[in-house]
Amino acid sequence: MRLAYFGDVVGKPGRAAVVDYLPGLRRDLKLDFVVVNGENAAGGFGLTESIANDFFNAGADCLTLGDHAWDQREALTFIEREPRLLRPANYPVAAGAPGKGAHVFVLDDGRRVGVAQLQGNVFMKQQLENAFQHADRILDDMPLGLAVDAMIVDMHCEATSEKMAMGHHCDGRASLVVGSHTHVPTADLMILEAGTGYQTDAGMCGDYDSVIGMRKENSVQRFATQLPGERYAPALGEGTLCGVYVETDDRTGLAKRIEPIRIGGRLAEHIPAA
Repeated sequence: MRLAYFGDVVGKPGRAAVVDYLPGLRRDLKLDFVVVNGENAAGGFGLTESIANDFFNAGADCLTLGDHAWDQREALTFIEREPRLLRPANYPVAAGAPGKGAHVFVLDDGRRVGVAQLQGNVFMKQQLENAFQHADRILDDMPLGLAVDAMIVDMHCEATSEKMAMGHHCDGRASLVVGSHTHVPTADLMILEAGTGYQTDAGMCGDYDSVIGMRKENSVQRFATQLPGERYAPALGEGTLCGVYVETDDRTGLAKRIEPIRIGGRLAEHIPAA
């Protein structure tokens, strides 16, 4: 199976990169399933139904969120109607968060793809339940090679160590564990010892002439003066589509190939060979 995951979409440049490049990639790479993290797509803060539909129309099969899941209030109701939209699975049960954090998608040919999103706790403002315990529950419910033919885990958190630990924790039980949230693509794409594809962070889809997708002037002023300054707003230059491509073994569901995807904008381009 051929899978692709695209990191946090930030503002208008990120949305344009997804809409402009994803249809062609889906065709040329013969992608079977695509996940897009859309939690910063609406002006840098959250996701709207209209934007979500644009991503679905461009070729996304599943959208994940993160710590900005509820920045757009309509997401609280949209997520209840849209099974293709996932928020972190480890929200406390008592909090009554709408929607769900994991889902099995059935492709037209009958193959099944599981997707789970988890949110870490290290350096995060929100403190959710233990992501590793939730990962065990989800992966036990969706065993790779039995309940699903492929399994993708989006680990949304700040600390690289927490993302790496999740990769090893899920090794052999997921096709891909990929980090989101920090908006910078890491260079550590690899297949772990037991066969899980891994990347610490897929990077963002957005304008890289920025500070993690936001206008660089705002961030530089805040760091230089320690004063609050203007409200953060997305940079509006050309966006880069940034993500990861994985091919799995049809028999085991484990990864046999993993490569970065980078198209447009300022980063060096890399498009996997079909």
